[in-house]
Amino acid sequence: MQVFGVDAIIRITSHFIFIYLAFWALGSIRLDNFFKANQVTQIRLVIALISTAVGYIVSTFFLELIILCKNLFMVGF
Repeated sequence: MQVFGVDAIIRITSHFIFIYLAFWALGSIRLDNFFKANQVTQIRLVIALISTAVGYIVSTFFLELIILCKNLFMVGF
């Protein structure tokens, strides 16, 4: 049962790291050109939502890639 707890901690940590990296990367994009003037709260919300979606997708991809590689080496060639 403890293996599931470690796996959950790794998955949660991975998701948060990739969400943070996506948020950091999206900070360099000037999204204010796509919004009306003085819409700071909406711009921040859109950046947070996009970074959550992108970070989750990238994290899931890397976790799945690790699982596939682990299964490949367990079975052998």
